[in-house]
Amino acid sequence: MTMNMQSNTVLKDETLAEAPDTVTTAEVQDIQVNKKPGERKIALSTRIVNFLELTGLTWGIPITKLCAGDDPAGQIRELWKIMGIPVIAFVVFLVIWDWSAAKVQTSLGAIPGPAAIWSEAVNLLDEHYTERGKETGFYDRQKQRNTEILAKDPGAEVRIRPYTGKPTYLDQILTSLWTVFTGFFLASIIAIPVGVLCGLSSTVNTALNPLIQIFKPVSPLAWLPIVTLVVSAVYVTENPMFQKAFITSAITVTLCSLWPALINTAVGVASIDKDLMNVSRVLQLSWFKTVTKIVLPSALPLIFTGLRLSLGVGWMVLIASEMLAQNPGLGKFVWDEFQNGSSQSLGRIMVAVFTIGVIGFLLDRIMMTLQKFFSFGKTL
Repeated sequence: MTMNMQSNTVLKDETLAEAPDTVTTAEVQDIQVNKKPGERKIALSTRIVNFLELTGLTWGIPITKLCAGDDPAGQIRELWKIMGIPVIAFVVFLVIWDWSAAKVQTSLGAIPGPAAIWSEAVNLLDEHYTERGKETGFYDRQKQRNTEILAKDPGAEVRIRPYTGKPTYLDQILTSLWTVFTGFFLASIIAIPVGVLCGLSSTVNTALNPLIQIFKPVSPLAWLPIVTLVVSAVYVTENPMFQKAFITSAITVTLCSLWPALINTAVGVASIDKDLMNVSRVLQLSWFKTVTKIVLPSALPLIFTGLRLSLGVGWMVLIASEMLAQNPGLGKFVWDEFQNGSSQSLGRIMVAVFTIGVIGFLLDRIMMTLQKFFSFGKTL
């Protein structure tokens, strides 16, 4: 009888040992569906928190944990620290600004307060919609005229003339974004390969380091006249695809923003674990495979740090380059309003200042999210 009990125990143990290997997908799904509501709530909360950390929306983490019932008192304190204190500080800033603005008189009138800035922002938005209405009416009239012409003469040649109205404030924002991303893209495709070469070869690094240190601190105002002359001499065509002002601004952004990406890429590649490089030699990997399979993945966090810094520098440089190159973006908007000298000009310039700051902040958040996403140990 003892032997039977022992054999039954052995059989049960063997059955339990084999059970995990015989569980079907349907059974796993059934187990997940049959989880307790509290477990599902915690799992969902964890995934949301991971997503918020990845995207930089950390203010939503205490709210998520509070909804999940995780230490309500602690989450309320954290929410106050993350959101309450900054909101109060911003309100205090607005009050001080509104109180002190009227006391400062300039050649364009008093410094506008927060209410005046908001009013000008609304006016700029209304002007955009008004201009879009004019554009729609312009094309509708052409279509109607062409329809009448074709009704009289089906073989007549008709064409649609482009609308030549002035760009609106939103159009100028899009122009600036297009310009800065063009310059940033050109800077990236130059900086990353050169940075990899500098990180892999001490000879290349020694050769290029003096040039990098010389050109890195040069102001965009110094580059702009040179770039303007070169573009005017080289970019000569009857039907240009891009305006010279756009090319001049984009190249100026490139020349000023490529250095952070180049330096961080070189540092990231140079700091790769030597054992990884030895593994590539043992496996007899080609130079291209070594770079793509070992070098770039290992250096990716620092590369994205450099790209994040480069985009910030590019956005800051863009405004000055657009002012002088007269590229129809935010820089030209600020310069035109300054030259206009009307009672609304100062308020509109302040709107542009806040727009530049908010867009710069959003671009930095986007790059930070990408940096976290492509860094090891960061998962959704």
